[in-house]
Amino acid sequence: MLESYLKSRLIEKKILLMTHIVLGYPSFEECFKIIKTMVNAGVDLMELQIPFSEPIADGPVILHANQKSLAEGSTVKKCLDFAQNVTQSFDIPFLFMSYYNILFKYGIDRFAVAMAERNMKGAIVPDLPPEEGQDYLNAMKKYNLDPIFIFSPTTPDERMNYLASFGRGFIYCVARKGVTGLDTDFSGQLNKYLERCRRATHLPLALGFGVKDKNDIDFLKGKTDIAVIGTQTIRLVEKKGVGAVGEFVNSLR
Repeated sequence: MLESYLKSRLIEKKILLMTHIVLGYPSFEECFKIIKTMVNAGVDLMELQIPFSEPIADGPVILHANQKSLAEGSTVKKCLDFAQNVTQSFDIPFLFMSYYNILFKYGIDRFAVAMAERNMKGAIVPDLPPEEGQDYLNAMKKYNLDPIFIFSPTTPDERMNYLASFGRGFIYCVARKGVTGLDTDFSGQLNKYLERCRRATHLPLALGFGVKDKNDIDFLKGKTDIAVIGTQTIRLVEKKGVGAVGEFVNSLR
């Protein structure tokens, strides 16, 4: 199980790193190189985003990556085939991240089967609340996959407890309101929020939305279990190419 893997890794490390890429951007070939570089640099787990035309939780950088990937011909089938290659090649957990329309159009049970067959560990579906996701939750449980739920700073304590009752693997805590890629204030206010998150669940906590350098990750040590790096690596690939990714990930430790 993903939860037990994470907790065993946390015995060895103060904080884990999870990275995020958009499948098919800049290309599937380049994606494989990026993943290989990240794994070699010590990333603990990764989320693979299946591109979608309206990624409502994502800021302009990841939105552009989604649009570019789709324009270059990315499909759900190509993403699934790529995921199979990745999980056979690298010995860390991989998750899918996408929006519910992708799963719904493909077929919920069919999608869960495809995930399980490819040794994916779970999924992050930010626009699907548990009240509307019973088919999804049933399929994830049936095939031993982890549904990752999301807390935000505006989530009331009661709602956190409710979401945590459905979550498995870990809880994804977004650092602020808004979309990915904007600046985040790493301060005492974030401490209080993470304390609320910790009280709501026994699962490991991941913190994303605005984590961009070693100072941010050092601030999070002892407060959360997983630091999520997404937009920053995509920016880096755009500006300096795939070769700069390894050095950047190494600098985060």
